[in-house]
Amino acid sequence: MVKKKREEFLKEKEIFLEHIQKAGLRRTSQRDLILEIFLRTEDHLTSEDLYWLVQKKDPSVGHTTVYRTLKLLTEAGLAREVRFGDGKTYYEHHYNHEHHDHLICTECGKIIEFFSAEIEDLQDKMAEKYGFRLTNHSLRMWGVCGDCQKRTNEYIEAPSGAQPRVRVKSVVN
Repeated sequence: MVKKKREEFLKEKEIFLEHIQKAGLRRTSQRDLILEIFLRTEDHLTSEDLYWLVQKKDPSVGHTTVYRTLKLLTEAGLAREVRFGDGKTYYEHHYNHEHHDHLICTECGKIIEFFSAEIEDLQDKMAEKYGFRLTNHSLRMWGVCGDCQKRTNEYIEAPSGAQPRVRVKSVVN
């Protein structure tokens, strides 16, 4: 398992280096550090979260460098942008990661990744029914997780059409 992870990490690093070379950019120690920290963190990260993780290793790396490197990771297909309804953009691993959808707790911010063959099949059927060729999709469902439900039963449902109030947990403490 460790060998497989190492090989995957090296492949992702190679993809990133090829991408920045094609973009006419140089390989730098700061980009290498950001790439390494991102690839070793399996959480959903904002650019700010990643910035604080990078700061612990190298305080000279600026927020703009982290943000631009995240954009490069996304362009290279190594990261994917996701939004959970709290007004922030999160990044998650994309390369060689199975497709999944998200359940988001509006109380504690817990995010549960899941895959459902039935939901995937239904999406394909709906696209076919309406003559639509799917190129991408993202399913996010908001609600209250089991742990929060145990704490209290006083949750008020949002009116139909209202945007959920979401508090996503930060990875950085």
